[in-house]
Amino acid sequence: MPNTAIIEVHDLRKSYRGRAVVDGVSFTVREGEIFGLLGPNGAGKTTTVECVEGLRRPDGGRVRVAGFDPHTDREAITRLLGAQLQESELQPKITVREALELHSLCHRRPADWRTLAERLGLDGHLDQRFAKLSGGQKQRLFIALALVGNPRVVVLDELTTGLDPRARQDTWRLIEDVRDSGVTVLLVTHLMAEAQRLCDRIAVLRDGRIAALDTPSGLVARSSANTEISLTPSRPLDPRELAALPAVAAVRQREGRLVINGTDETVDALVGLLARNGVTADRLRVTDVGLDDAFLDLTGDDAPAVPDRTTATEA
Repeated sequence: MPNTAIIEVHDLRKSYRGRAVVDGVSFTVREGEIFGLLGPNGAGKTTTVECVEGLRRPDGGRVRVAGFDPHTDREAITRLLGAQLQESELQPKITVREALELHSLCHRRPADWRTLAERLGLDGHLDQRFAKLSGGQKQRLFIALALVGNPRVVVLDELTTGLDPRARQDTWRLIEDVRDSGVTVLLVTHLMAEAQRLCDRIAVLRDGRIAALDTPSGLVARSSANTEISLTPSRPLDPRELAALPAVAAVRQREGRLVINGTDETVDALVGLLARNGVTADRLRVTDVGLDDAFLDLTGDDAPAVPDRTTATEA
């Protein structure tokens, strides 16, 4: 993957009615990568990408896409950036075919909209009016419209919302093909499986700031609780002894089983605790946590919200 940065966001700030929604966000996106933005509702993800798209004017900071200012260099940004917004509408009576043909005419070197329609399962709905499309069909149409201009950069906000599992898998494969062709993808998603499948790197936003920036595997590894231990003890254990285990992050009951989140050090200490108390463990299982667990760890009430400037701005 090239190290050239095609999107540069530095100290981005945006407030609404005196409340900071984006508070000093900095990151770069390399050309040809899929870069994800994750975070709970209200974390500032959509506002950040709207500043990248030129749809909102930042209150402070600097945003550049291929060297252009998205707000002042609108013509250049329109030529090189495609976007699928979180919420969009078209004229109710326009057909899928008309929408794709119309948007193709707006670009100098458009993609073959027929191929896009086929890849996204819209080829059987070309003469259907927009108002008659299902939510998932509308979503696929907006993805096709974002790609029809052959953009160098595409911003996808909640890419597969409303899609069934098969359509979601098909869309993921399409986006991987788009990335492999050299297009840079900035992806906003709530789906951990989507982020883990598609993203080369991920920035986790919390309260308008970057809480962490790494590869999906790196985020899991840096989580304070990257190992889950589940068991059914032969008799109850003292909750204070469990809480005192080294590197333990959480102790809870789940479906009648004791579940502990921690690290390999926690596993070793738990085995010793069981032996000292003469407790046997039925169906003891030790598994690595996934991105969803790491996300909860990074965005929970006790997670740090101060941006790591060195990590967040690495190219």
